[in-house]
Amino acid sequence: MNSYTHALTKEQATKLRTLLEELGFEFSPKEWTIFFAQKNKLSVAVYEKGPKVLVQGRGVEEFVQFELEPKILGEAKLGYEEVHSPEMFEQHFGVDESGKGDFFGPLVIAGVYVDRGIARKLLDAGVVDSKRIGSDARIRALADTIRKTSLGLVETVLIGPAKYNELYDKFGNLNRLLGWGHARVIENLLGKKPGCPRSLSDQFADSRVINASLLKHGRKIAIEQRPRAESDIAVAAASVVAREGFINWLERKSNELGMRLERGVSSSVKDAARKLVETNGPGALREVAKVHFRTAHEIAPNDYPAPPTRENWRKAT
Repeated sequence: MNSYTHALTKEQATKLRTLLEELGFEFSPKEWTIFFAQKNKLSVAVYEKGPKVLVQGRGVEEFVQFELEPKILGEAKLGYEEVHSPEMFEQHFGVDESGKGDFFGPLVIAGVYVDRGIARKLLDAGVVDSKRIGSDARIRALADTIRKTSLGLVETVLIGPAKYNELYDKFGNLNRLLGWGHARVIENLLGKKPGCPRSLSDQFADSRVINASLLKHGRKIAIEQRPRAESDIAVAAASVVAREGFINWLERKSNELGMRLERGVSSSVKDAARKLVETNGPGALREVAKVHFRTAHEIAPNDYPAPPTRENWRKAT
């Protein structure tokens, strides 16, 4: 293991700094961190966002097991995953998506199969939920590792913006669209691994849509959904593969257009959307963005209706 990351409370971050001082770590400034410390070839960074700790270098496992877990986190999980989460090592598919909260870009849904051996290798390789990874290079490297480790039992469904907008108009609901996408991924994985007993994902997609679609095609599998499913190694791996698909599409399309398509829904996203409409007309948004977002209405109000208010949305659902 050459890296480890974990969420911290502010109190734990303060306590960790004191521990590192006692252990003789040397501190130096680093962007986006509360503090950054090194000793020999081991580094410990506590990032402002979270906060979260990232341990990297030589001796990660020993530091986590003998210092960080018992003295700061108050738990012993590293190396004991099979004790704390035995179901994570049973045969199953993990399914997750990327891009659903981003105005520009596709919706990408990915699935990864794991068994005991694959799960252990992915954990040892440092696979974690993609939201805990800030580097595109790291996402791509881990996605390659996941494909090799999972023996090709990985599936990705990329729904480009044009198709996404068409499907959203058809379904009229993001959860139903997600359910449709999850079903496609699970179907494809079952074609490769027909005996897999269950699929796990976060509690977003509409499980009724998934089950109905699978039954229509003669597929049977237990569909399990739960909050924070990304703590499961298969779902974490799927999140990495999905994120890779998203960032690769966005980078490729940005190069084609000669302008950077920003992530998320920030002011820079609106600036890019405004520039695109000025250059290519409002219809261009349907090819690169999710036009049911309020951003589309704000940029081209005559072409894209405002989404319903939250109160009306609740009444509708």
